Amino acid sequence: MELIHVDGEDAGKITLYALSTCGHCKRIRQFLNELGVAYDFIEVDLLSGEAFDEAYGLVKKYNPRGSFPTLVIGSEETVIVGDRLEEIRAALGK
Repeated sequence: MELIHVDGEDAGKITLYALSTCGHCKRIRQFLNELGVAYDFIEVDLLSGEAFDEAYGLVKKYNPRGSFPTLVIGSEETVIVGDRLEEIRAALGK
């Protein structure tokens, strides 16, 4: 499973699990870009086989409902599900 890295200001480890067709997921990516923070993301629906199983297994670990977007901030300390922008901003101290 290979994450895509987006350069920006180091705000700690940020990983977004998304779907390529999800409007909420695109909104989170746009928001992170506007904040100018570095983050990694993966579009789970574009994976197959073991890579899909691994990525979706991580989504379910952080978010047992398995819904998208799932954003993990820090070392699994903060998990935000959905496009709750103000909650993301607060978690990042922005």
